[in-house]
Amino acid sequence: MTASTKRVALVTGASRGIGRAIAVALAKDGLDVVVNYTANEAAAAETLSLMGSGSLSRFDVADGAAVDAAIKQIATEKGRLDVLVNNAGIAVDGLLLRTKKDDWQKVLDVNLTGAFHCCKAAARYLLKSDAGRIVNLSSVVGEQGNAGQVSYAASKAGLIGMTKTLARELASRGVTVNCVTPGFIETDMTAAHVQGENRDALVKQIPLGRIGKPEDVAEAVRFLVSEAASYVTGQVVRVNGGLLM
Repeated sequence: MTASTKRVALVTGASRGIGRAIAVALAKDGLDVVVNYTANEAAAAETLSLMGSGSLSRFDVADGAAVDAAIKQIATEKGRLDVLVNNAGIAVDGLLLRTKKDDWQKVLDVNLTGAFHCCKAAARYLLKSDAGRIVNLSSVVGEQGNAGQVSYAASKAGLIGMTKTLARELASRGVTVNCVTPGFIETDMTAAHVQGENRDALVKQIPLGRIGKPEDVAEAVRFLVSEAASYVTGQVVRVNGGLLM
């Protein structure tokens, strides 16, 4: 099969929210974007329609064998893979003493181990690219912690350590690996935390005085996968309105 003339990007968890905004932004920049989703095909199709072109790939990042097969198929069909954006994530909130081991494991399996699966499967193809890029989506919670989110915070902090390690491992082949840590962003996942009095209290903590938009995060990712960021690797880029400095 003839290799794609466009740079090929895989964005995990791209059916909605931040992942959707990233997929749309990269498509506008001329990348051939593959939208990963786990279950909501209708939402993924909506992302695809907003992009104008691209393709869908359904797999669960927590399933290592499924990740291997899907990424191999993408690279074979497209003839290349240049960019991996690890955005897929879940949260099961609860204070430590109320957190079930199964919930703890489920969050780590998706948020941290899922990103590991994708990085490992994609690396062999990214190393062949002239401008290989990995961007991991962590969180401000992974940097400063948050009561009631022990599993989520641990998984997102782990992504930061993984980012820095992979940046050192892959740098000699020109592959950059960076991490973006969003603050409070308007998405389905954060909806319960940014309503009513809760929202007012949050906004007061943010120097820029507003909750972020998915597009704010997408712009940071857009830069990190571009040629303009070819000398940026192993970095944690904070997109949080000044919530954490």
